[in-house]
Amino acid sequence: MRIFERDGHTVYPIVVPANYGLETCNFYLLKHGERLTLIDAGMPDKSSWQGLMEVLEKNNFHLHDITEILLTHHHIDHVGLVNQITEKHSVPVYAHPLSIPRLKRDNEFLKMRVDFFEQLYREMDCGDQGEKQVQYLKASLEKNDNQKLAADITPIQGGMRLFDFSIIEVPGHAPDQIAFVDEARKWCFAGDQLIKHISSNAIVEPDLEGNRIQSLIDYKKSLTAFRDLNVDLVFSGHGELIDNSKQLIEARLEKMVIKSQKIKKLIKDGISTGNAVAQHLYERHYEKQFPLVMSEITGHLDALEAEGQIGKRFKSGVWFYYAV
Repeated sequence: MRIFERDGHTVYPIVVPANYGLETCNFYLLKHGERLTLIDAGMPDKSSWQGLMEVLEKNNFHLHDITEILLTHHHIDHVGLVNQITEKHSVPVYAHPLSIPRLKRDNEFLKMRVDFFEQLYREMDCGDQGEKQVQYLKASLEKNDNQKLAADITPIQGGMRLFDFSIIEVPGHAPDQIAFVDEARKWCFAGDQLIKHISSNAIVEPDLEGNRIQSLIDYKKSLTAFRDLNVDLVFSGHGELIDNSKQLIEARLEKMVIKSQKIKKLIKDGISTGNAVAQHLYERHYEKQFPLVMSEITGHLDALEAEGQIGKRFKSGVWFYYAV
């Protein structure tokens, strides 16, 4: 991916291969004045580290030239190198307040999160597949403890300015996701808010009190607000950069409507639990991508219910949905 320069600011993309249909994992070095800002930090692997080192060396920079790290959200493919960098070079790390219990792997929060998903999968009637995912989450509490960020994290949120950026909150894909908007250059570093070749998943998560975040509703609102930004280049977390964000957002919103109507039709036809809807709609991907599939279905069910298109009844510990 080529270097981008505008009005004395230069973006050096770091692009490494990625799995799961994401094509690439992208993070960015931004040279502005005396600062060299790293926006997101790739995966915790050799490929991301090598990519960072190559871009630094090729452009006559050194690791110690990085002046700060800005994180769009807490997902591991966006924060993977933070520990490796800050162990060698102590720099400030900035992220949304909701990122902090996740990035610091706060034990009380993570246990609450496991309880949240255990209840969600039980009420969606997910059976063995739900229990299997809950056991995986319980095992990850200890297994992934080494992913905890050691550096102090400075909280930032929507409405603030940081360096040349306005910060806007774009929850949906993750509750803590933010975008960094440079109005003067019409650039936006948006994490996974928009991906050119695939739809970004609106992932269901609990809030800090353990209540379900209506992720798809949040994502729709975020996309609508994002559509109105005066930017002409979006630096995405995966795949190609985006120079037609408005058209892409319209296509994504239309696709959501189509999928919601498919789900409503299944419910009209008598497919009444979240798990049954997921199995019918995502038969090929249900087992392999169970958490993402259930997030997708749960998000659409929440949105349809909020719109008054479906209702639900609680019976024997399970939610049963019906068309209105």
